[in-house]
Amino acid sequence: VQLQASGGGSVQPGGSLTLSCAASGNFFRINSMGWYRQGPGKQRELVATISGGATAYDDSVDGRFTISRDTAKNTVYLQMNSLQPEDTALYYCNAEVTTYLGVVRKDNWGQGTQVTVSS
Repeated sequence: VQLQASGGGSVQPGGSLTLSCAASGNFFRINSMGWYRQGPGKQRELVATISGGATAYDDSVDGRFTISRDTAKNTVYLQMNSLQPEDTALYYCNAEVTTYLGVVRKDNWGQGTQVTVSS
């Protein structure tokens, strides 16, 4: 599974960005997709996930970020509004897939896209 993320950049506090991540490769089905982030000196943490029609968010982004998915394009998006300096991090997308052999693979990661929020 290949995951190609894009959309990062630098914004001022209160600004917005939209990240996207497209999945490709040889798999039967994408079960879920999600976004994680790793800030300076911090461990990687879950930001948001989407599985079918169900979404889940970390408390720190709930109400400001929206995750969505285009199943036809195997692409997941993260709309980020009201960005704050503490949102500065390298953002990674993740996908859980089921292979044609029925094996569930969770350890599929994109290359990361940098989001920097500063004035």
